[in-house]
Amino acid sequence: MNNIFEDRKSIIEKEHETLLSKKNEELFSTNGIYSRFKNPVLTRNHVPLHWRFDYNPKTNPYFMERIGFNATFNSGAIKWNGKYLLIVRVEGNDRKSFFAIAESPNGIDNFRFWNRPITIPQLEQIDTNVYDMRVTAHEDGWIYGVFCTERKDPNAPKGDTSSAVAAAGIVRTKDLIHWDRLPDLISTTGQQRNVVLFENFIDGKYAFFTRPQDGFIDTGNGGGIGFGLVKDILHPKVENETIMDAKTYHTIYEVKNGLGPHPIKTEEGWLHLAHGVRNTAAGLRYTLYVFMSDINDPSKIIHKPAGHFIAPLDNERVGDVSNVVFSNGWIKDDDGTIFIYYASSDTRLHVAKTSVNRLIDYCKNTPEDKFYSYGSVETINELIDKNKKFMK
Repeated sequence: MNNIFEDRKSIIEKEHETLLSKKNEELFSTNGIYSRFKNPVLTRNHVPLHWRFDYNPKTNPYFMERIGFNATFNSGAIKWNGKYLLIVRVEGNDRKSFFAIAESPNGIDNFRFWNRPITIPQLEQIDTNVYDMRVTAHEDGWIYGVFCTERKDPNAPKGDTSSAVAAAGIVRTKDLIHWDRLPDLISTTGQQRNVVLFENFIDGKYAFFTRPQDGFIDTGNGGGIGFGLVKDILHPKVENETIMDAKTYHTIYEVKNGLGPHPIKTEEGWLHLAHGVRNTAAGLRYTLYVFMSDINDPSKIIHKPAGHFIAPLDNERVGDVSNVVFSNGWIKDDDGTIFIYYASSDTRLHVAKTSVNRLIDYCKNTPEDKFYSYGSVETINELIDKNKKFMK
């Protein structure tokens, strides 16, 4: 029996180390806007072995997995002490999600989880499930995490065990190890998901990008990406929430849309990465899009390219929730390089590489949506005519 334990342990540890130390490969980019990489940066197989296996041969003689994990996805991101850190949504086989930090020396491979997952302090009303943390290093000196907290709908009919209520939970930290829990964000516009804290004060107040919705899944009257101010972060209540980027008929953000990570500041404005959702015969399709807002007013959009920026391709289409890409984390390096961490089909996590200059060029020079088919043809013909004198 002891031989079984040692043999299995040796094989599993060797395969795990091979996976963790595997080099990633940047792929050639046809669109020139960003480049994908050959391998996902995190999968369920990256989860530490000591989270999964009982290492005591007496209580686990067959070295069997005791705690199973289903997915690693939808990650916040931050550069910390020269390392690239992802605040990962890890989902267990029990369907419960939690947060854990994975660290890489270069942002593209060799991601390894820290020793323990993050412990989120609980409020009086316990979180049934938590996910999709956006991380913001705020000018007040704290690092904030804003995440979705899910709880059972107290008004659900008897026998309904699936109806839920979504709210924006808030934590903050100075060391990414010890986290303080603040009250959930209070909004007068309904349930909240995909909430992002802006990094600077505006008129002495904390600024939030929001996504109001009537129900847990359906946005209902929620009109798109919202924006509002909070006077006191210890009593966070958004007043006068306004829609800055509305969901629009027959677009990639027709059903709902929400901001991904916190925006990136540039000399020409704020870069935003968002997700848009439309309905198809095969279900909801999530893609990513980019836009820019005014440097002095982050809620005022100044450039918005038409269509999606990143959509699921090839194997990215397959997973627990197929045909989905989602991002709530990116990192800008001092040289202007941007690493975008996006999940595919609620299963695994990838990285895409671009730069500040490329994204500014993309936002300023990509045609905007004219919202009609004839307008799309008109835009194509304009480019064809422009290219005549440059083509043989």
